[in-house]
Amino acid sequence: MRADAVLTERLELRPVALGDLEAVHRMRGDPRNCAYLPDGPHEDADVTSAWIERFGGRWGTFGIGYWTARLRATGQVVGVGGVDRRQAFWNLYYLIDADCQGRGYATELARAGQQAAVALDPGLPLVAWIHADNAASQAIARHLGLSDYGLREPEHWDGQPMHCWSDRAPAPRRQI
Repeated sequence: MRADAVLTERLELRPVALGDLEAVHRMRGDPRNCAYLPDGPHEDADVTSAWIERFGGRWGTFGIGYWTARLRATGQVVGVGGVDRRQAFWNLYYLIDADCQGRGYATELARAGQQAAVALDPGLPLVAWIHADNAASQAIARHLGLSDYGLREPEHWDGQPMHCWSDRAPAPRRQI
């Protein structure tokens, strides 16, 4: 599988890029889409632009990053997500526009990310950080075979109740 151009049953996944700014900002700026994201909705397009540059740039470093998800049938942007290589794990992220939720697109996008991560480095855990109240995202994680390992790293999430869902038990935290 080429991770930079992936076709799923209904989605076309391409690396997120500044050409996607308008569509991605529409999603990342909509409070309905960001209720469970610790950083909340993006207030202006400059924040979204910096987000795209950050995660779009990962492709050059790691050969993988987040995708913009478009419907194959129409080209409509419905979401953004995929995997991001972190030091000790793959970070799985998926966000589908509120107007397109409930159709299985998030599961399709997340599964593609999972497959890409396993193909690139199966030795790294796959982790999705999911808000304790986000039942829909938790259901997607379960569909992927991830388990809830509870609240972890509360200082990183500014006190938000983010659970670590992973394909394996996380390593114990080092005590300094």
